[in-house]
Amino acid sequence: MGLNSYFSIAYLAIFLPVVIVAYALIPRRFRWVVLLAASYVFFWLISGKLIVFILISTLTIYGVGIKLDKLLAQRDELIAADKSRRKELKAQYARTMRIWVAVGVGINIALLAMLKYLTFFSTVGASLLSLFGVQVDPIVSTIGAPIGISFYSLMAASYVFDVYRGTAKADRNIARLALFLSFFPQIMEGPICRYTQTAESLWAGRDIEKDNLYRGAVRIMWGLAKKLIVADRLNLLVKPVFADYASYDGGIIALAAIAYTLQLYCDFSGAMDVALGTARIFGVELPENFNHPFFSRTASEFWKRWHITLGTWLRDYIFYPISLSKPLKNLTKAARKTIGNRYGPLVAGAITLFCVWFANGLWHGAGSQYIFFGLYYFVIILLGGFIEPLAQTLSEKLHYSRESRWYKGLQIFRTLIVIFVGELFFRAEGLDAGLAMFGQMVAGFTFESFTNGAVLAIGMSVGDFVAIAGAVVILLVVGIIEERGTVISAWLCEKNLAVRWVVLLVLIFSMLIIGSYGFGAAPLEPIYAQF
Repeated sequence: MGLNSYFSIAYLAIFLPVVIVAYALIPRRFRWVVLLAASYVFFWLISGKLIVFILISTLTIYGVGIKLDKLLAQRDELIAADKSRRKELKAQYARTMRIWVAVGVGINIALLAMLKYLTFFSTVGASLLSLFGVQVDPIVSTIGAPIGISFYSLMAASYVFDVYRGTAKADRNIARLALFLSFFPQIMEGPICRYTQTAESLWAGRDIEKDNLYRGAVRIMWGLAKKLIVADRLNLLVKPVFADYASYDGGIIALAAIAYTLQLYCDFSGAMDVALGTARIFGVELPENFNHPFFSRTASEFWKRWHITLGTWLRDYIFYPISLSKPLKNLTKAARKTIGNRYGPLVAGAITLFCVWFANGLWHGAGSQYIFFGLYYFVIILLGGFIEPLAQTLSEKLHYSRESRWYKGLQIFRTLIVIFVGELFFRAEGLDAGLAMFGQMVAGFTFESFTNGAVLAIGMSVGDFVAIAGAVVILLVVGIIEERGTVISAWLCEKNLAVRWVVLLVLIFSMLIIGSYGFGAAPLEPIYAQF
């Protein structure tokens, strides 16, 4: 079995153990070599010659970072010599530096666009031209997208932005920068890290400590359990329904939407568990990407708990720059005068939100369903902003607490419906299919397929449903415990050796017996790797 993901036997039984042993045996000052070599080998094994694109990204941001650092030094030197020209010099150098930022970010975004979006945009362009009687053939890209390009492109852009802003110092060590950009546990599906979060710890070559080894191993096993026991099994229902939705009633489509949401969560968060667990073994703390999102009370809160690092990237590099720009400030000021302080800021905020959610949808994929997915959340969150003051006023007039359990439960239930509908469109084979499935789910909803046994003919057996139900209960219990402030892995480290080994062995044997490996089948490719 080849090494094609973090869930393959080749990765778990050969690649990762070899890297850990080599890292532990080599002197500390050379451990970065092991991590960098392992990262490039991992990249090469999955993407082959497309490794050239991450090398181009590394070289461009390295060169631009150095140039920005020199410009900052020159500016500060001139200001120190003549403080009366401080404002003039800052403005002058800002213009020059913005050009270099555009070069560094532009090259990386251009590579991303060429490899991932060229065919989509050329097809859209050809369709638009045909409306005016101009017939052109769309360009079809024959170059595959390298592993993780959507993730490392954003990391590369954040490095350039942070050097420009002065929140990160340009690194003159190209090997350290290369390791930051290509670290193998995060290269496939993230999380999207900032240079200041991981670069130094990756380079430090810390010893492999007992607690880190155990907590990392438990986190890896927990992620594997999510993926192999839940996500891959749910695919038996999700795939046939979305591929042939016209053959199923609205009840089955609703079930498939819920199943896909759970599948995507267990697949993606499982990959994050493996990534964070692997990094912890080497003494590196990657940022969390999930925080029990299904406990969210609003769509906005959901996106603060789901794919957290993408959300913070969009917030820091799109939302804030646009909302703090002079035109948006002027628009907010004018809106306050026209419609008041309560709703005025929301008008200008709508423009910023549109940019963020359009970018979010487009980042996920080159397809109309992804753009619709982003704009769907744009509308939901924007409406939430307008409705919130009314909801607050209503609660005061009717004298009920918005912090009461029944109200929180109602909010969570409402948000889950929003999430399930959003993921229906996200998974659909195109926007037309998504709209048709949604219409069929609403207009043709029945329980007939659940009562006549048709649901069991799709692909999942009673045993599959029981296994998933048990896993969901465990996920729910663990989520509730961690929501109350207890970190399970840290709690286990405080227990005696027997308890710790029992937990680890239960996770291992659960995967071998119940998971994909237990059926003699290879695990499915990670869902988010395609984005």
